[in-house]
Amino acid sequence: MPSSFRRHLLAVTLVLFPLFSCHGQVTSVIAVDHGPEAVQQQQKHYVVMVSLDGFRYDYAKKYGAKHILALGEEGASAPDGMIPAYPSLTFPNHYTLVTGLYPEHHGIVANRFYDPARKATYALGDAQSVTDGSWYSGVPLWSLAEKQGMRTACFFWPGSEAEIAGERPSYYLRFDDTIDEKKRIDQVIAWLRLPDAQRPHFITLYYANVDHAGHEFGPDTPQVAEAVKHVDELIGRLHADLDALHLPIDLIVVSDHGMERVQGSWINLDKYVSLDGFETAGSLLYAPSEAEANRVYQKLKSADASFTVYRRDKVPAYLHYNSNPREGDPVIVPNGPFMIRANAPAAGREDHPPTAGAHGYDPFQMHSMRAIFFAEGPDIKRGIALKPFENINVFPLVTKILGLENPPIDGSANVLSGVLADHEEVKQ
Repeated sequence: MPSSFRRHLLAVTLVLFPLFSCHGQVTSVIAVDHGPEAVQQQQKHYVVMVSLDGFRYDYAKKYGAKHILALGEEGASAPDGMIPAYPSLTFPNHYTLVTGLYPEHHGIVANRFYDPARKATYALGDAQSVTDGSWYSGVPLWSLAEKQGMRTACFFWPGSEAEIAGERPSYYLRFDDTIDEKKRIDQVIAWLRLPDAQRPHFITLYYANVDHAGHEFGPDTPQVAEAVKHVDELIGRLHADLDALHLPIDLIVVSDHGMERVQGSWINLDKYVSLDGFETAGSLLYAPSEAEANRVYQKLKSADASFTVYRRDKVPAYLHYNSNPREGDPVIVPNGPFMIRANAPAAGREDHPPTAGAHGYDPFQMHSMRAIFFAEGPDIKRGIALKPFENINVFPLVTKILGLENPPIDGSANVLSGVLADHEEVKQ
């Protein structure tokens, strides 16, 4: 039996136990044979990074999330929030967190967008595009670690199902949000109980409960309070289970964006100007020519106070959304919590009202878009309260803890260096 096959068989045997969704289906962990972890990496600390999708920066205090707040008391937190990248949407910001790049640099500029060069559309619900690594630029944390001989595992994270920068996580799952939430924690603990040569040092975990409640009911509702309480209990269980392993594990809990109550009904851009010949994705507009882009810009620039329209190269520099053709041209930036789309449904086709809550807005102008950041562990100082910072800086914090060499990024290791307990003691 070839040695590589024996390694693969060992990994599968150790880590693949069945996980049941609420529909009774069995979902298995996918194991990728990278061989044993490099000996020098086995001595390093561990990072478990959890995303609580849509968990607004003030929810923990507002709704009494005691376990999450305790992480801040025991470690570091950002009481006034972490600033997501624009647009403050799920896929762009999850991928920013693990690449240290703004969306226009890593290429996932929205949850759904068109690529004029490829003449194709990427969409978060489309398995073909989500799992195609050619859509993604940058080097996500799991690919970076694998390249440097460190094993990784992803229990969901946008991009983790694709081969990016030539790598996949050693262990990952196809997205299935019906998988039992406690079993997700059990799987994380099972990974951390693997023998040294197979044990991942960087692990992601994801929960969407709070985002779902925020969209359906709005942020200031009993349903969101209940969702916050529920995920807080999950974090409490995870923290206790990690402590019981007696491993040097840093737990980082983040979110991708906040949430705001939607005002008004749909704003349809085609009410103001014909978009015939345009490709569209949500409010993103892709003109067939420069003349058409300018025509639509001229028509829309004073059409509605609910949004501001820019030619792409004139989008304010602080948004970092002015150089990638995937962003469209002209670019529509909402001026408040309004739901904007290019076209109303064609006559006779079903329409639906906007959701009660939404996000995607300018996080510098709308503080309700801000996300959470909590970190606790052997490498994190106790009781550190951070001023708001951009989420591009989480990536270099994690690579510092794990002792990984960084690729070129937009973030800076200096921004969060003050949270580290002792820079010299972090394993290099």
